[in-house]
Amino acid sequence: MPSWRRFHAQLADHIILIAGSLFMVLPVYSLFAATTHKAGTPMMPRLDMGGSALENYSRFLTSGYGFSGEVTALTMLWNSFLLGAGFAGLKVVLSLVTAYALIYFRVRFANLIFAVLLLTLLLPLESRFLPTYDVVADLGLVNTRAGLIFPLVASGLGTLFFRQFLLTVPDTLMESARLDGAGPLRFFRDILLPLSLPTAGALFLVLFVTGWNQYLWPVMVTSKESTYTLVRGMQFFGRASLPGLMLAVLAVLPPALLVILFQRQVVKGLFDGSH
Repeated sequence: MPSWRRFHAQLADHIILIAGSLFMVLPVYSLFAATTHKAGTPMMPRLDMGGSALENYSRFLTSGYGFSGEVTALTMLWNSFLLGAGFAGLKVVLSLVTAYALIYFRVRFANLIFAVLLLTLLLPLESRFLPTYDVVADLGLVNTRAGLIFPLVASGLGTLFFRQFLLTVPDTLMESARLDGAGPLRFFRDILLPLSLPTAGALFLVLFVTGWNQYLWPVMVTSKESTYTLVRGMQFFGRASLPGLMLAVLAVLPPALLVILFQRQVVKGLFDGSH
């Protein structure tokens, strides 16, 4: 291909990518720009930055909201972090251990067990709200962080990722570990765990964003304002109010920044980690 044609092709590609990026970023920027103006200023849409960002956010993070006036934005931010990190951490650990047991131990009906785990992908939490809530209520976990996190862990997606990764690990590693006298736990800790870290990190980030953005399940299982997450707490404010816009910014920015900062690691862990 001539150089001028290559240049025009690359220019067209970059124009399309820039246009797509602006299309996705401008709404978030407009949302943040609106929160930098003083209360009473017309909110949306705004592209000009104001000078009251620090004042607005410092007051918003520490002020009490809700019917009790005791829950703050920092409390909701902490609850969202615990939900996302707790769900992602438990899911990664449970999935890795399950995949390890199915691959490296002589488990009877291992393929059948794995098939049953995959069936959970066809039954997301939204399709089993009532029986799940009944179990959580019987266990006394309503309005608790455990009740928020544990039901979300019941899915076979993580096991699928780790199983496919562990199948690509050479058998020579296990044979070498046996010759060195390493038992199952040492083989898992010293060999498989370091190899699995890229996949585990990528899966943790994806699951963290999923847990952070949960809305329906927190609505079902929490009624105390002290347990509200950021997404759950949006009911306190109107869509066009300054506190409502700032809460939306706080709900969007952390997962978006994590994905932007670690997108290379996510792609490498999910798609290249087995090579």
